[in-house]
Amino acid sequence: MAAGHQGYIVYPVIEESKLELKAAMEEYERLSKTVFPKLNLGLLHGRLSSEEKEEVMQKFRRNEVQILVATTVVEVGVDVPNATVMIIEHAERFGLSQLHQLRGRIGRGAQESHCILVAPGRMSEEARARLETMVRTDNGFEIAETDLQLRGPGEFFGTRQSGDLGFHVANPLRDRELLELARKEAFTLAEEPGQKETLQRTLRLLPTEWQRRYRLAHVG
Repeated sequence: MAAGHQGYIVYPVIEESKLELKAAMEEYERLSKTVFPKLNLGLLHGRLSSEEKEEVMQKFRRNEVQILVATTVVEVGVDVPNATVMIIEHAERFGLSQLHQLRGRIGRGAQESHCILVAPGRMSEEARARLETMVRTDNGFEIAETDLQLRGPGEFFGTRQSGDLGFHVANPLRDRELLELARKEAFTLAEEPGQKETLQRTLRLLPTEWQRRYRLAHVG
C-alpha cells in the first residue's frame, strides 16, 4: 500500500456464524478502524446489489479504495493490474479450483505479486493437500488434475459434482487409455450392420442396477 499498490483480503463467509470463521463484514469494520485506519477499504460480497458492487469495484479500479475486503464474489471477472497482494483467510475452507481462481486476481500487472494463504495448523489431509498444491504450482492443468483426484469427478449421468463415480473396475484417471479404447470398440459395435442381436444380448447381461442408474435404453 505504501508503494501505491492495492490488495485483497478474502473471507469464506459474509457474517459471523457458528463455524467460528472470520467473516467479511465484521473484519471489514475491524480492519477499517484498528488495523488500516489511514487507508480506504472497500467491502464486496454477494448480498450487495449489482449497482453497489459496481460502485465498489469502480472505486477499487481508480485506486480510491486500497484494500478490498471480499468474499469469493471476486473469484472471476475482476481485473485490477495494480493489485499485487491477496490474503485468503481460512484458506483450508476453499476448494482448489476456487483458490486458483482467487489467486488469478493478482499478478495481472508488471509488479511481482503475492498470495498469502492463512490456515490453522490442524486441518484435514485433503485440505493440506490442496494448500500444498497451491504453494507448489500455478499451472492450471496440474491444479485441475489434482482437484479431480482429491474430489473425484462426481456423476456423468447425475447431479453430484464430486465423489466416487461408482466404477467397480476402471478408474477414469488411471485407466484413461483403456476407457478410450473401450469407447471406440463400443461405437464400432453399435455402427456395424447386423449387430442388433449382439447389442440386445449385451444389454441383457448388464446388471439391472446399472440399467437403472444410467437409464440404459432397450434396443427394440
